[in-house]
Amino acid sequence: MSNTLVIIPTFNEKENIEAIIRAVFNQEMQFDILVVDDNSPDGTSGIVENLQKEFKQLFLEVRTEKQGLGTAYIHGFKWALDRKYDYIIEMDADFSHNPEDLIKLYNACANEGADFSIGSRYLNNKINVVNWDIKRLFLSYFASKYVKIITQIPIYDTTAGFVCYKRKVLETLELDKIKFVGYAFQIEMKFKAWKRKFKHKEVSVIFTDRKRGTSKMSGSIISEAVFGVIKMRITGIPK
Repeated sequence: MSNTLVIIPTFNEKENIEAIIRAVFNQEMQFDILVVDDNSPDGTSGIVENLQKEFKQLFLEVRTEKQGLGTAYIHGFKWALDRKYDYIIEMDADFSHNPEDLIKLYNACANEGADFSIGSRYLNNKINVVNWDIKRLFLSYFASKYVKIITQIPIYDTTAGFVCYKRKVLETLELDKIKFVGYAFQIEMKFKAWKRKFKHKEVSVIFTDRKRGTSKMSGSIISEAVFGVIKMRITGIPK
């Protein structure tokens, strides 16, 4: 058993899931993987179950329905804490996050003094995104700028979903009090960790848009982020 868990939330990712699992396990460092599947009708969980016969460090949690990215990660975080993992990493299933960057995120926390590390697309305002249309790129980039301005958080990529947490951060954040489930979930986690004086480090990564499957981005997710940030600033989360 590794001391580091990679959590991969899934909904209809049959085209990507086996390849991403194999890619993670092919890294020079040993990781365990937890797939949190929201009862995908395309059979994603069945593919994972078959792979479990090959990989003993692969775990699966199937929820009854689609409940949002944030709640999937909260489910995974609690699972990881119960099993005493020291480092817990969030990662997408669609190869937008390069498995080769997992070690960089781990090292930032394990060897370079960070309590949480962020795979940043916009470090020092340099844009490292491949295959996004200009509208989506502008939306993401300026969303992170907007969050930074409103909250004063000193992080370039506030909406990043490629993050490593030390267990003490997740133990401190009171996971049951995380309010947001969509795009704003990533912002809230970073904001609360920063407000509690945890040290962060941004690691430059190249984000590549998915080649297979369908994006889960929606208007409601974006609006949650826009108005959620204002609420966080006003209420001064955490309390």
